[in-house]
Amino acid sequence: MRILMFGRGVIATIYGRVLHGAGHDVEFYVRPGRSAEYGDDVQLDWIDGRRKPLGRRVRETFRTALRESLEADDGFDLIVLSVGHHHLAEAAAFLAPRLGAATVLVLGNLWQEPLTAVAPLPADRLVFGFPQAGGGFREDGVLSGAMLPSVIVGTTDASPSEREQEVFTAFRQTGIAVRQEQDLRGWLWLHFIADAGMFAQGLRSGSLANMIGDRRAFREAFVTTRELLPVLEARGVDLRRHRGAMMPYRHPRLIAAASGWATRLIQIARRSLAAHTDPHAPEARAVLEDTLREARRLNIPTPRLEQAISTLPAS
Repeated sequence: MRILMFGRGVIATIYGRVLHGAGHDVEFYVRPGRSAEYGDDVQLDWIDGRRKPLGRRVRETFRTALRESLEADDGFDLIVLSVGHHHLAEAAAFLAPRLGAATVLVLGNLWQEPLTAVAPLPADRLVFGFPQAGGGFREDGVLSGAMLPSVIVGTTDASPSEREQEVFTAFRQTGIAVRQEQDLRGWLWLHFIADAGMFAQGLRSGSLANMIGDRRAFREAFVTTRELLPVLEARGVDLRRHRGAMMPYRHPRLIAAASGWATRLIQIARRSLAAHTDPHAPEARAVLEDTLREARRLNIPTPRLEQAISTLPAS
């Protein structure tokens, strides 16, 4: 399969590396001028969660095939679009006239209706999912990250579509399990407010990295997210369909204790947080502001979120 990763960020690089390792022809689209900046390869120091319960540390050089142009006749079968939610509209507008016959896997946070968030991409070309990987680039340019043994992919019906099946196959060929979510819209919005809770606490703690091992910080993050659950209900999400994902907000003290322990002692749990040292990063700020804007639109009080956002510097 010919696969294009849109960008050469953390998610694109990690999944691009494992898809390439499974025999797929993987390229990375980058903005004009970025090829010279990035160079021909990337150094990775990451935790691969596919084969061992606690993951396996891998230090390697991955040679990336970068391209600075994209046309409809370039012949890609799959385009993986994983960018901050505040960049989705721009990316979708760029891709729409250049798709050819490709499927687009939208892999990341959404806060709008899914099809609206990536308009004008055609609905029959889209598959939505969420990565189970994270990390960041260190000052020396090394990607420090981690990847869990599964990825989340939504299904439009009880029986997945042909394009969804193609995505399942591509990931399974890498040794990554596919977790199917029929109500991915609700799951994504629940994850979005979970991020809002974490980013709000990141402001209080000084960064997400400072939350490592801090069970009180995790509890505060979970309680902030619990405050936001009425926003999802007002948007029509049936939270009963997401009992597993709701556990931290039903039992914040218990899950916070487990999260503090895991992030302190288990590398695969610690890596993603350790990379987030800037509490004012653009995506974090966008998540917080967009969540608060929606809560205000629905007249739902969110005092904890309001207090956290009040500490943000003026944009």
